[in-house]
Amino acid sequence: MPVRRRVSVPAPSERAAQVAETMSKDSQMRAAINQKLIEMGERERLKELLRAKLVECGWKDQLKAHCKDVIKEKGLEHVTVEDLVTEVTPKGRALVPDSVKKELLQRIRAFLAQHATL
Repeated sequence: MPVRRRVSVPAPSERAAQVAETMSKDSQMRAAINQKLIEMGERERLKELLRAKLVECGWKDQLKAHCKDVIKEKGLEHVTVEDLVTEVTPKGRALVPDSVKKELLQRIRAFLAQHATL
């Protein structure tokens, strides 16, 4: 007869605490990375690269056209800037080419590897 072993499964409250701790560590790491990027001026360089790449691939024109469509559909008097941002943001994010995302991620990784004192 096989030996049965008890597997320890954390209680839901313990699991929630573990998830919260991991999320807290993640947000602390993100904050530290962001701070390093700002201090070294890399954040601005990345933003400029992103702007150039988005213009180059036609993203800016596509999003501008989408904004015009939304305004035509709803009517200028019925659209606020907040409404427009809410409506356009998901499409804007989806339209960013994977190649642009990958290039930015590679640049961030290279920066972090070069400045690994985080």
